[in-house]
Amino acid sequence: MAAEEIRADETVDVTHLVCPNTFVKTKVVLDGLDEGQILAVRLNDGEPVQNVPRSLKEEGHEVLRLDPNDDGTFTLYVKKVGD
Repeated sequence: MAAEEIRADETVDVTHLVCPNTFVKTKVVLDGLDEGQILAVRLNDGEPVQNVPRSLKEEGHEVLRLDPNDDGTFTLYVKKVGD
């Protein structure tokens, strides 16, 4: 699925946070979405890129894609599964 085909229902930028707060903030925003909605998360490289997608998968959510951005950050697309 190409990035331009993914339409996020909500976006959150956690580049100003450090682990584990990157996951905590992402989870809070994701919890506010309805099942099936998509969240785009802007992350820094390193621990956030490694930990946030893994933690979301462990919670049962569907990680759709992780795209690099031109500024060294990444955008993670995740679909909420369950309420």
